[in-house]
Amino acid sequence: MSTEQVEEQKEDAMPDWSAYRGVLIVVEQREGEAKKVSWQLLGEGKKLAAKLEVPLLALVIGDDVTQLAQEAVYYGADKVYLCEAPELRVYRTRPYSRVCLKLIHDVKPEIVLFGATATGRDLAGAIATHLPTGLTADTTELDVELPPSRLLLASRPAFSEKMMATILCKQYRPQMATARAGVFQALPRDASRSAEIIRIENTMQEHEIAAQVLDFLRDTGSINLEEAEIIVSGGRGLGGPEPFAMLQELADALGGVVGASRAAVDAGWIKHEHQVGQTGFTVRPKLYFAIGISGAVQHTVGMSHSDIVVAINKDEKAPIFQFAHYGIVGDLFKIVPAITEEVRRRRGIFGIRAKEEQAI
Repeated sequence: MSTEQVEEQKEDAMPDWSAYRGVLIVVEQREGEAKKVSWQLLGEGKKLAAKLEVPLLALVIGDDVTQLAQEAVYYGADKVYLCEAPELRVYRTRPYSRVCLKLIHDVKPEIVLFGATATGRDLAGAIATHLPTGLTADTTELDVELPPSRLLLASRPAFSEKMMATILCKQYRPQMATARAGVFQALPRDASRSAEIIRIENTMQEHEIAAQVLDFLRDTGSINLEEAEIIVSGGRGLGGPEPFAMLQELADALGGVVGASRAAVDAGWIKHEHQVGQTGFTVRPKLYFAIGISGAVQHTVGMSHSDIVVAINKDEKAPIFQFAHYGIVGDLFKIVPAITEEVRRRRGIFGIRAKEEQAI
């Protein structure tokens, strides 16, 4: 056997990770209210744990959040670790990461999942750096290889969102990933479930924490795409920023909000807070309009779980029609106003011009 073959065998050999078992979901909360992505991850984690034949674990951190630990049980956790302390009332990287690191050291889960939120990304990155281990960010698909490899298959769009890449962490444990909100489905809440809730100690005192949170200022003018039931999104086909006013009229008539593709945001036609897709928000509305959007992977991964998709595009071969329940081929500048007026007529809503005419 050549030296090259020996070295190749060493690289392919899997370390002994038999001490690491279990799937851990880090539950994110603010002011005692859990982020929906946490329950969604418990739903997906349940599938992974079942394949690996291990328990589904949850970690809840905060102050006076015992009820969230119980909620984690209702949403599928087989065992919940709870750390409560005044120092943990609001998220700060150092105290939260210390709690997580100690639990990972003691419990040794083979997989740890976080929501791909501002908090989740910060916390997961800090933990991965300290362990150290690999971290796959903003995943849209999760699966596992069956034993003996037990590898987490964490997939996300890559190469400018033109293809899906599956990322493995063969040489380190735990395997870690952040996942987008709205991608996975939470299990139905089952209040009849019971499970062990284990309290763990916070070892960091306030004087040891440099960062201080003084207040949270909410942006009252911002939209919430992740919670919206109706979204009217526009893309490159709009040709500029002005037509988004037309989309806003349709969204207002339907009681929805306006979204956008990455191309429209990158062009400066609309703010990033409206972006749907891999580098924007993942949404799961009841009704999604894709108007002038071609249907690149980067966008479709963010809206493919919508209950109903209506696509409007002049190109009958646009990929977006593969995801649409209803497709309209034609001039969006004629179609969208016609839909808006019909919605208003059926709902008894008058446009601004109609109101002005009535006033006269």
